Amino acid sequence: MLEEMSFHHIGVAVFDIDATASMYVAAGYVQGETTYDPIQNVHICFLHKEGMPVIELLAPNDESSPVYKILERNGVTPYHCCYEVTDIDEAVARLRKMRYVATSKPVPAVAIEGRRVCFLFNKKVGLIELVETNKKD
Repeated sequence: MLEEMSFHHIGVAVFDIDATASMYVAAGYVQGETTYDPIQNVHICFLHKEGMPVIELLAPNDESSPVYKILERNGVTPYHCCYEVTDIDEAVARLRKMRYVATSKPVPAVAIEGRRVCFLFNKKVGLIELVETNKKD
């Protein structure tokens, strides 16, 4: 991975956002608003707790959602780590040279203030998501 990437959140595939969120809320997390992302065809909710990793719950909108296939195979499961980068296009280009395969192009994410995100896969690391910062240096 790239040295300048900073951790953003852990993505968890779930069947029911409220049912899973209640478990995190019982552990002291604060549940954010659930939004629908038509590009990814998922419902998304972030949970925050001081000093702990941010958790992103993703529930499929229907059977055509990529999250649906993950849930079918594995049930509720963490399935990606997200990292923040300043320049997503440059980061993707560098990661591709390190044998990461882009599974999506950078697209705006409804749940993250319209910032661009993309997913990449590496068989030694698994699936990662990149999210572009609000500002470029």
